[in-house]
Amino acid sequence: MNVFETLESEVRSYCRSWPVVFDRAVGSWLYREDGEPYLDFFAGAGALNYGHNNPVLKQALIDYLQRDGVTHALDMQTVAKRDFLETFTEVVLQPRRLDYKIMFPGPAGANAVEAALKLARKVTGRESIINFTNAFHGMTLGALSVTGNSMKRGGAGIPLVHATPMPYDNYLDGKVEDFLWFERLLEDSGSGLNEPAAVIVETVQGEGGVNVARDEWLRGLAALCKRHDILLIVDDVQMGCGRTGPFFSFESAGITPDIVCLSKSIGGYGLPLALTLFRPDLDIWEPGEHNGTFRGINPAFVASTEALRTYWSDDKLEKSTLAKGEQVDRVLNGLVEALPGTPMRAKGRGLARGLSFETGELASTVCRAAFDRGLLMETSGPEGEVAKVMPPLTVTDEELGDGLDRLVAAVNEVCA
Repeated sequence: MNVFETLESEVRSYCRSWPVVFDRAVGSWLYREDGEPYLDFFAGAGALNYGHNNPVLKQALIDYLQRDGVTHALDMQTVAKRDFLETFTEVVLQPRRLDYKIMFPGPAGANAVEAALKLARKVTGRESIINFTNAFHGMTLGALSVTGNSMKRGGAGIPLVHATPMPYDNYLDGKVEDFLWFERLLEDSGSGLNEPAAVIVETVQGEGGVNVARDEWLRGLAALCKRHDILLIVDDVQMGCGRTGPFFSFESAGITPDIVCLSKSIGGYGLPLALTLFRPDLDIWEPGEHNGTFRGINPAFVASTEALRTYWSDDKLEKSTLAKGEQVDRVLNGLVEALPGTPMRAKGRGLARGLSFETGELASTVCRAAFDRGLLMETSGPEGEVAKVMPPLTVTDEELGDGLDRLVAAVNEVCA
């Protein structure tokens, strides 16, 4: 009897691609219960940028728990929260000259997005939100309303309203001037477009297919929002915390969003934590107007604080991520060139990379072949057509080369 199939809901997904039982995890490796190792190019969907059971973060957690540090605190004031707030401000915000209030909306990325949407509507008095094609922002109703995937939207069971999709960068293959349609609708009193409260955007669409927005496109979007008095929300849940190189994925574009959503690796150890950051003048919440039981998980504050001090007090991790990302890009483009009979395209930025195929079936077959070689990868994109490469940022050069060799062998087996 398979207890997972017997007792767990049919909604489970990742375990169907990786039909084994895992027991241990260290760094960039997961181990089956029989000890068989798997190299992890999934990294908890971006929640494990610092790897599994990172020893530095683990020791900080052990020390905190052994001294009976507070675990659950809602939004009470604790030493762990104070340390996190001070460290995040000193290590992340101040060096980047970012002036944001910090909100703890609940433990997941969807909570951060829900809070951002609610705040934008409260501040502006408007209801409509602009989102983008192939966006993914979460599975709760507000976050789903600004998500593009039809299968995930269909799970809501009710109409998802008050959001209007616009073409993401290069959605029309460069044939239409950036924002031509969007700005025309904004300026035409007969367009029928409700005046937006905000625009929400991912600088790199991870679940949408590893689609990268150009820096100039992001700057154009920020300028458009400013001209029309629309708040700009950047969802950095998956691409923040260094996944693209810099701590925030929007840094290379030189823009300053009005609101930023963070989760996943902000918890440091894979522990649940989410932040909604916003300009101080937008902080018009009434006490308790948006809350949640698990918005004060203090072990996550401890792990996050240690991660910030260890990895973001200098630029070593950023430079390493960019260099390793270029290595992945070279290998993926080498596959594209070596197999001209199989249309493929290398995509991505930093250590968020992907190999796009013509069909989701082909990408899934490649990921299954990688799994057979002890490499964990997932697919993304509207049809699951992108084989996604997202190792921990702390992956060693040897581990990265090993994983890429396994991926090359998998692609060659399926496509050669």
